Amino acid sequence: MIASDARVRIRELSHFNAFISVTAEEGEGPVVAVKDLVRVRGTVTTGGGAILPNIVDADDAPVIARMRTHGCVVVGKANLHEWAFGVTSGNPHYGAVLNPRDPRRIPGGSSGGSAAAVALGMCDWAVGSDTGGSIRIPAGLCGVVGFKPTVGTVSTEGVIPLSRRLDTLGPLAPDVLSAARALATMCDVPDLVPEAPRVLGSLRLAVPAGWVSDLDAETDTAWRRVAAHFPEIPFPDLAQLSEVGRIILFAEAAAYHRRWLEEDASRYGDDVRAHLERGLGVSAVDYLHACDAQPLLRKEMEEAMSDVDAVLLPATAVVAPLLGTPEVRGPLTRFTRAFNTTGHPVITLPVPGTTLPVGIQVIGHWGRDAELVRIAWALEQAWGLGRRS
Repeated sequence: MIASDARVRIRELSHFNAFISVTAEEGEGPVVAVKDLVRVRGTVTTGGGAILPNIVDADDAPVIARMRTHGCVVVGKANLHEWAFGVTSGNPHYGAVLNPRDPRRIPGGSSGGSAAAVALGMCDWAVGSDTGGSIRIPAGLCGVVGFKPTVGTVSTEGVIPLSRRLDTLGPLAPDVLSAARALATMCDVPDLVPEAPRVLGSLRLAVPAGWVSDLDAETDTAWRRVAAHFPEIPFPDLAQLSEVGRIILFAEAAAYHRRWLEEDASRYGDDVRAHLERGLGVSAVDYLHACDAQPLLRKEMEEAMSDVDAVLLPATAVVAPLLGTPEVRGPLTRFTRAFNTTGHPVITLPVPGTTLPVGIQVIGHWGRDAELVRIAWALEQAWGLGRRS
């Protein structure tokens, strides 16, 4: 893809609201959309909100500077849920991102513009962020691959934070190898792009016992096809993992936004303002307890996975909800937040044979992102997805 062709497609499909701004950059390398939390020289970084000054960035965030050494061309800043604090990408300031598979539905969030841009062929791949599922949820609902690497793999300097303990940058792409190549341009993980996938029959894959329930009909059918092949194993408590992550996220987000809330809370959308006000109510005792629990839960997760190569879970409990559907946060974050709490790497793959996209999370071992790529690639090929080269 070349940048000029990407911009034509962005204009033709502008009603999907995948972008907040478009650049005039040219070049021969991969054409990339960047979630509008990340500083890119020559653009205004909005965070999806209406508070920051309208000042053009003079330099790139370190992750973008690194991508440029690989020839990447930033075609524009992707739309998102305001301040990355939501799962619908229904942005009140820049318009709701629409699902590329069914425009009556949400694309998921908060990296909804990044996922839509990839699914609509507006770029080769896109940068997203993930604090509670914000790469994996839209990847699952839009039918693309999302890669949340081990926390700390990619620099978050020059990126508007949601939760500094939980924030992770990663790519959304059409297939596993494209995602691996994209992540390799974003960080210094050795041998991230493999020469061959793992042999599927040699893999030890499992499903967390007691974690999966209350799926909608289409997700349940797809999940049963996948899960039928793998044993269940004992796993840490889902509710505890989710609650620890929720406390950290809400408290740190509220701390970052507190000054602006006090100055003029009306500049926030209703849902984000409500989340931030809840965060202000988190006690110091609860926050510190959650921070202390986080490394213990990470260790417990690794111990639970000690006899397997990876664990599989649905990305979401439901397919993409219709625009305006209330109370979607729970079904969309139920299976993602735990792995922000522990920081484990996860790749979300689309499952074939569904009417609307259904995503499956492939969860790997802490710090072993390159091995997770080989596992996800093997599953992708077994399911008849992705590129063959």
